[in-house]
Amino acid sequence: MKRISTHVLDLAHGRPAKDVAVRLERRETTGDWVALASARTDADGRCGQLLPSEDALRAGLYRLSFDAASYHHAQKVEGLYPVVEITFQVHEGESQFHIPLLLSPHGYTTYRGS
Repeated sequence: MKRISTHVLDLAHGRPAKDVAVRLERRETTGDWVALASARTDADGRCGQLLPSEDALRAGLYRLSFDAASYHHAQKVEGLYPVVEITFQVHEGESQFHIPLLLSPHGYTTYRGS
């Protein structure tokens, strides 16, 4: 199965970050970014499958963009980073990517999950 998924955790509150807008894009050979999908995290802070079923997971650069400003506003806190963008490389033959985001008002981190 070809998959790109994410999980957003709110470190300041110690819980999943629900209802965060997420956009998946792929960089074309022209250098332009093309939107593939958008979603919102569920009650557990997850988007289980962002790659549309009709799209192939081909080698290249992909980007996840998270609307942190709207999320922080809903939590009644002011954040430093309005948008968190995570660009990652897909190599030939790879099929699954889980990209978690650990988010707080003044920082974030990410890693390749499983």
